[in-house]
Amino acid sequence: MNNFGTRELDVVVIGAGQAGLSAAYHLRRAGLDPDRDFVVLDHAPRPGGAWQFRWPSLTYGKVHGMHSLPGMELTGADGSRPSSEVIGAYFDAYENRFGLRVHRPVEVSAVRDGEDGRLLVETSEGTYATRALINATGTWDRPFWPRYPGQEMFRGRQLHTASYPGPEEFAGLRVVVVGGGASGTQHLMEIAEVAAETYWVTRRPPVFRDGPFGEEEGRAAVAMVEERVRRGLPPQSVVSVTGLPLSDAVRRAREQGVLDRLPMFERITPDGVAWSDGRTVDADVILWATGFRAAVDHLAPLKLREPGGGIRVEGTRAVRDPRIHLVGYGPSASTIGANRAGRQAVRSVTRLLDSVPV
Repeated sequence: MNNFGTRELDVVVIGAGQAGLSAAYHLRRAGLDPDRDFVVLDHAPRPGGAWQFRWPSLTYGKVHGMHSLPGMELTGADGSRPSSEVIGAYFDAYENRFGLRVHRPVEVSAVRDGEDGRLLVETSEGTYATRALINATGTWDRPFWPRYPGQEMFRGRQLHTASYPGPEEFAGLRVVVVGGGASGTQHLMEIAEVAAETYWVTRRPPVFRDGPFGEEEGRAAVAMVEERVRRGLPPQSVVSVTGLPLSDAVRRAREQGVLDRLPMFERITPDGVAWSDGRTVDADVILWATGFRAAVDHLAPLKLREPGGGIRVEGTRAVRDPRIHLVGYGPSASTIGANRAGRQAVRSVTRLLDSVPV
């Protein structure tokens, strides 16, 4: 990797997942050239965004609503192959087809104010001085681990969805799965087939969605997430407000008692978990399927956060700094939302570049 002092560009894109690649595609369509006018930086070792880190048992056929990137459809994928392989190969082909020249692996440590209205993007390959920044870092790098009394005393294994290896490692074990989202239910249904015992624990009773989920319902869900972002609150995922789809597999798991939910425990013991009413459960493993938070710590020097803890965003633009756009954040965290956000961000960025002299 070539290191340099400070290099000036018009746009830096951080992240080469769905949102970042969409933004890069639209930058090219707007007439900007990779490595001359803009650069895409990605910390992952290979193409595929966060998908490359998904567990092997998450096959492409189990993926809900993967939307093709702009300008190139994903067709003919084998539903039995791991999604990490299918989508990784697709992203790789996409980068090559449009000549996006993603720099990887590159770590971005901080973004700061520079001179002449530019932003300084400090990275493991040098510093970029850019007129605009499109941040597409997603959430995978910030798994959320709740804290409960006694957690450090647990003698078994604790792990998060981010390092979930697949069900085989839980064979014959007693497993507590914490979390009421899609990942938690998928993990639980897989593990229940090989584990000695499973227990499902969630903070709130899960909401199962039966019937079709159309455009009207989708718009309503996105609007709820978008309202939080406009108010400067930390974003919720779109999935968190849509409920869990009631598939045939979920129906079977409910009938078999796999998805019998327990309320959140009060504390963790050396041998398991305990509730305030005196109930205890022995466990060998606690699997935290408790979601992720936006990976935006590198933006901290710019002081973009609101008192509510989030970054206030209108469209994709950070309200506190119009040079910065967040894509794949809040309402654009879905795959189709990420595509649209990439296009919207580039439109706004090109207007900014045209209005501010070099």
